[in-house]
Amino acid sequence: MSDTKRWTINSGSRFEELAGYSRAVIEGNWIFVSGTAGFNFEDGSISDDAAEQARQALRTIEATLEKAGAAMSDIVRVRVYLSNREDVVAVSKVLGKTFSDPRPTNTTIICGFAEEVMKVELEVTALKQ
Repeated sequence: MSDTKRWTINSGSRFEELAGYSRAVIEGNWIFVSGTAGFNFEDGSISDDAAEQARQALRTIEATLEKAGAAMSDIVRVRVYLSNREDVVAVSKVLGKTFSDPRPTNTTIICGFAEEVMKVELEVTALKQ
């Protein structure tokens, strides 16, 4: 049995409260960040633009990783969920500008969301160095 203590981070998202989950779970050097939509949790706003939603989701993810003592460069896996196939290129360009070598793995899925305003949700796993 490990002596590693598991702890969590919450961002204040209304979805975390509603669905009973944490923004991130930290176990040792591993950080598992929940699917993160493009909502600005400070004012509840969300852009109509998929690329901007991706940028906002990445800002939320970056703040979460900082609270866990990690950085964007520690991300080893990205899961991208999109409501519209036509947004793949725009969101991919945002990710391409965000990540540098060694780049994380990536899976992109076209799906529906609980709220129609959502176009993008990003989920990441990081390994703190």
